[in-house]
Formats: sequence, C-alpha cells, structure tokens
Amino acid sequence: MKHILLVFTMLFTFNGIAQDQINWITLEEAVELQKTEPRKIIMDAYTTWCGPCKLLDARTFTNKDLIAYINKNYYAVKFNAQGNDTVTFKGKTYTNPKYNPAKAKTRNSSHELAIALGIRSYPTLLFFDEDANLITPVIGYKTPQQLELYLKMFTSNKHKDMKTQADFDKYYKAFKATFKDNA
Repeated sequence: MKHILLVFTMLFTFNGIAQDQINWITLEEAVELQKTEPRKIIMDAYTTWCGPCKLLDARTFTNKDLIAYINKNYYAVKFNAQGNDTVTFKGKTYTNPKYNPAKAKTRNSSHELAIALGIRSYPTLLFFDEDANLITPVIGYKTPQQLELYLKMFTSNKHKDMKTQADFDKYYKAFKATFKDNA
C-alpha cells in the first residue's frame, strides 16, 4: 500500500513540476511532432548576452497561465540565434560557420537559420503554423499579457482574417487579457 501511495505521489508531483515550466524542445522535434499532433510552433530566438531575452525568461516564461497555455497549444522551441547548434529545417541543414567559442557568452556571429528567418534583433518570437511555415516574427520583450494577445490570435487563426493594420488594431483594442500577473 505504501508503494502505491508513493507512486501516486510521485506522479502528481512530476505532473505539477511539468507545468511549472515551458516544455522547450528543438525545432526538429517540433516539426516531427507536428506530423502526429498538429500544433503551431512558437520559437524564442535569443542570445546569451541579450538583457531583454533574460527578462523574457525571468518574467514572461515563468507565468503559470502562459506556461499552461503554451504547453497545451504550441510546441515551444528555444533557439540561440548566435549559437553553434546544427539545425535541420525543411530539408536544409543550418550551422554557424563563423561561430567563435571564445565569444560564447558575448556577441557572436549569427546562425545561418537566424539569417534565413530574417532575425535581426533579440529577442524575436517566431510563430509557425501546423506545417512549420512562418506566420510572423514578434520582436522584443513582451509581458505575459502582451504575448497572450499573439498566442490566442494565432491559436484561433484570427490572423488569417486580418488584411490591414486597421484589422489588427480593432482586434488589439477588443482583446481582453486573462493571464494573471506573476505572483
């Protein structure tokens, strides 16, 4: 009986832990998962030296409402846009041939994937559809409530109905954030 109780306690504990953080995976893993369970992808393109990137990690990606929403509706990818990882995406392999290990914690050369995706500032959050096609980048630090607007807009496909800036402005003005502030 004690063993059964211990197993249930561990299961509930691990389940609680899993929702305390975003389930970050690689881009390759996200694209593979889309084949069996289609979801949109959110990619956090960051650098190790970027202050606003660190704020995003500390203040936005720790919000419990945001964590639960992303883990339920998106595949979340963390991508060091000046890192040295090899990434295969849409049949092409991307590297960072000018990467300098001595500059691992400072400004380094841009990764080929970052260049291909048009990333020019950090942080940049990139949203992809269920077929891994880029929807749009969202540049700069966002609070949980600011990011909520985009997360819900793309999940509901409301962006497909927006043809002009005025369409987005109307959506923006009508949007009511529900994510609570961090405690």
